Amino acid sequence: MRAPVAVQLYSVRDSLRQDPTATLEWLAAAGFGAVEPFDLVQWAPALEGPLRATGLTARTGHASLLGGPDPAAVFDAAARLGVTTVIEPTVRDGWDDLDGVARIADGLNRLAELAGPHGLTIGYHNHWWEFADLGGRTALEGLADRLDPSVVLELDAYWAAVAGTDVAALAAQLAGRIQHVHVKDGPIELDPAAQVPAGSGRTDLTGVLAALPAATRVLEFDDYPGDVFAALAAGVAWLHTVERESQ
Repeated sequence: MRAPVAVQLYSVRDSLRQDPTATLEWLAAAGFGAVEPFDLVQWAPALEGPLRATGLTARTGHASLLGGPDPAAVFDAAARLGVTTVIEPTVRDGWDDLDGVARIADGLNRLAELAGPHGLTIGYHNHWWEFADLGGRTALEGLADRLDPSVVLELDAYWAAVAGTDVAALAAQLAGRIQHVHVKDGPIELDPAAQVPAGSGRTDLTGVLAALPAATRVLEFDDYPGDVFAALAAGVAWLHTVERESQ
């Protein structure tokens, strides 16, 4: 059975800072069954109670691990929230050559060894800079080739599209590695404020979702100039409709 639809809490970061409980209550009422926290160590104390009160789960969470301090604090925060997969949200450098990609993969593999005894899985979330052509394959594909089988990917469909990839084909190719997908839409351009509710932009989200039937769906806005809650509600309604029609 597929995990409930989640929302990356970075999308509602301003509201979250003001009132975590009210924010999560609204998300639950809008049709979300889960959330994806960011900055796990910072937010675990504020989210632990609201998660219990709303019944929302947090299967995945973002936390900077590579090049950071001892990951023990991240693992402890994940345990407090029930997070089972800790995802490295961004690595900016090292994607221009295979040696750099290998170093990133080695770092993620070492983290997986440390996380395993805690019952945790390690993942990586892409942006648009992981798609340099390295000998006929993208850097992200090169990363996937070098990762331990226990390490997963969280595909950000929108940023992959911005990079110029055929995101549905990429999703199908890496389906065994991609366990989570950021369902994000827009005109396929770098400006994050141009993002629109899922299903109303140019990203081939239906193709991606069809290629990843078991992957966790996580809605996200990096930025949104209007009412982000209304945009999330429209996105989750669209997603529920698509999922029903595909059954």
